Amino acid sequence: MQNTPSRILIIDDHADTCYVVKAWLGMLNYEVATAESMASGLQLARSEPFDLFLLDTRLPDGSGKELCEKIREFDSTTPIIFYSGETPEQLSSVLKCGAQGYVRKPELEGLQRAICRAMSAARV
Repeated sequence: MQNTPSRILIIDDHADTCYVVKAWLGMLNYEVATAESMASGLQLARSEPFDLFLLDTRLPDGSGKELCEKIREFDSTTPIIFYSGETPEQLSSVLKCGAQGYVRKPELEGLQRAICRAMSAARV
């Protein structure tokens, strides 16, 4: 039986962030899709299976918290992690939407740990 890579959807309006994080996660053997708006992210989230959603807090057509709430309307189990430059105080308030955690940009090692923790907890 062949292991398929875990699939992550990054929703962030900064193309450079999407590019860097997608390339980095690809090197860690994740399959990564990206979207640059709430609308396109929701469309992808509804149409394809993902093992984790990685959200920014500010998007051109809404907030990451709104996006998290909309995802939770149709998917209550897939882990959601915020990856943002917001302060820890601001980020802790967005967790009320059903997200499993947050990591401040540009931290990548912490992001890898948060992804592993969230995906491991989801498998239990």
